[in-house]
Amino acid sequence: MTAVREAEPVEVDRFSPAHYEPERVPREVLRHRGTPDTLGVGRPGKVGLLELGFARVGARTELVRRFQKSPLQIMRPLYIDPLRPDLPVVYLMSTGGGILQADRLRTDIDCGADASVLVTTQAATKVHRMDRDYATQLVHLTAGRGAYLEYLPGPIIPYGGTRIYQRTVVTADPAATVLIAETVLAGRLARGERHDYHVVASDLEIARPGAGLVAVDAVRLDPGRARVTGPGVLAGHTLMSTFYAVSPLATPAAIADALHDALSGHPVDRGVSVLPHDAGAWVRMLADDPPAVTAALGAAWDAVRQLLTGVPAPALRKT
Repeated sequence: MTAVREAEPVEVDRFSPAHYEPERVPREVLRHRGTPDTLGVGRPGKVGLLELGFARVGARTELVRRFQKSPLQIMRPLYIDPLRPDLPVVYLMSTGGGILQADRLRTDIDCGADASVLVTTQAATKVHRMDRDYATQLVHLTAGRGAYLEYLPGPIIPYGGTRIYQRTVVTADPAATVLIAETVLAGRLARGERHDYHVVASDLEIARPGAGLVAVDAVRLDPGRARVTGPGVLAGHTLMSTFYAVSPLATPAAIADALHDALSGHPVDRGVSVLPHDAGAWVRMLADDPPAVTAALGAAWDAVRQLLTGVPAPALRKT
C-alpha cells in the first residue's frame, strides 16, 4: 500500500496587505479612502488577525490551531452547553474597544470534518467615527465534511461618520452545516443617532469547495447617496438582522418553515426564503426595538438548531 502524504501547508505572509486587505472594496466605501492623521493602515495595532482551527478529538471538538494578533483575540474555549458537551463555545474579543479608522481585520475559522463549534462575540461591535479613511473586516468560515459551525456575532453599531466594509466568505462542504447571523443597528439609538454613518457595506458569499459560489448577499447602506429608510431597503426601521442556515440535515423548505413558524408573533417585519441550489434557507428581519430583534433572532436560531440537531440553543452570557 502506498502511503498517502498530507500536503505541506502553504506559507502565508500574514502581514502582507494582500492577506488582510479585501480583494475588492465597494466604490461606496472606497471613495472615502484617505491618509489618516492618526495611525495609518498597517501600523501596530491597526491590523488584527485571528486564525482558529477546530478538529474532532475523541468525543469532543478541540481548538487545535490558533494565531492571534491584537486587537483580535479569544480566551480559551468553554464547554458550557450541558446538552452539547462535545461543542466548545468561543468568544471573540477586541482589545481596541471597537473598530477604528484604518483598521484592517481578518478572522479565519476552520471547522474540520465532524467537528462542532459555536463562535460568538463578547459584546456588540462598536464602529467609531472615521474622518480620513475607512475600516474593513474579513471573515472566512470553512466547514469540512460533517462539520457543524455556528457563527453568531453580536450586533454591529456604526457610530456617526462610520465607514466600514465587511466581507464574510463561507466555504462549506455539501455535508456540512453552517449557521450565521448578522445584525446592524442604525447607530447609537439611545443617543438619537439614526443612519448618521457615512456607509455600511457588507457582502456574504457562500461557496462549495471546488464548485464556486452558491449564494451572495450584498448590502449597501449609503445614506449620503441614496435613501436607506425607504421601501425595499430598511423601510423606516433602525435595525436589520439576517440569519442564514446552510445544511443538508433538513430540506430547505423544512428550514424555511421552521424559521417562519418560529417568528410568528414576534414584532418584526420579515421575509423567509430558501437559498439557491438547495443550500438551505434564510430570513431577513427589520425592526426598531433591539430586545425584540434579539428575541426574534434567538427564536430563529433555536428553531433551526432543534430541527437540525434535536438540541435547543443554549443561553449565552455576555457583557
